[in-house]
Amino acid sequence: MPGAEIFIQATETDPAVIARTAARAAHERLRSRLAELTAPGCHPLAADLAHFCRHEVRQYLVDAERDLYAPASKPADGRPLVDALRVGSAALNQQINDLAVGSASDSARIGSMIAGALDLYLRIEESVVPVLVELAGPERSALAADPPAAVEEELGDAPMVIDVRQIARGGRHPRVFARYARLAPGEAFILVNSHDPKPLRREFEAIHSGAFSWDYLRTGPEEWRVRIGRIAADV
Repeated sequence: MPGAEIFIQATETDPAVIARTAARAAHERLRSRLAELTAPGCHPLAADLAHFCRHEVRQYLVDAERDLYAPASKPADGRPLVDALRVGSAALNQQINDLAVGSASDSARIGSMIAGALDLYLRIEESVVPVLVELAGPERSALAADPPAAVEEELGDAPMVIDVRQIARGGRHPRVFARYARLAPGEAFILVNSHDPKPLRREFEAIHSGAFSWDYLRTGPEEWRVRIGRIAADV
């Protein structure tokens, strides 16, 4: 009944409310720290600003992709909205890359640009979180529920293996991005799939352009294996 639905959506148990609250908390943390590092008259070490952007801001972008964008893009009608958000994410990643290679004198200028772009990006994301959760479904959005369990195998000193064939479809790409986010520079893991994971590679190129390696170890016909790594330029 309509009245009951309105009441439920106004409570803290509604998935959209939970997701929006979680997003706002993360957004405020990023805004607050970045404001400290780019405040007028403040001259933080360029390394501090670069470290924050490369690790904290970039980690948030990875989490947003894993927890919200990837699940919400599964329905066809969710892709245009998610693609637009991914453009913003890719632009921020490029600015962070520019910060990493820029001189110390460029840090304040690039940092201010990142702060402005991030604030706009977060405001847009915050406004559409309920829509993304609805598209993803509460059971698939990790902002509204626990993420799916991972199927991972450690083989001695060899890279970790993630066999996505044993993971529900809605959790495959988020699981892979979550694993990538935990890699140290030079580390890698092996992805096992039943087909060529070209869509996943396109997502990596959009989000982590220039920061990952992709090497085919086996190319079918029944099993595909890809070594995915974090390259040193991403630190």
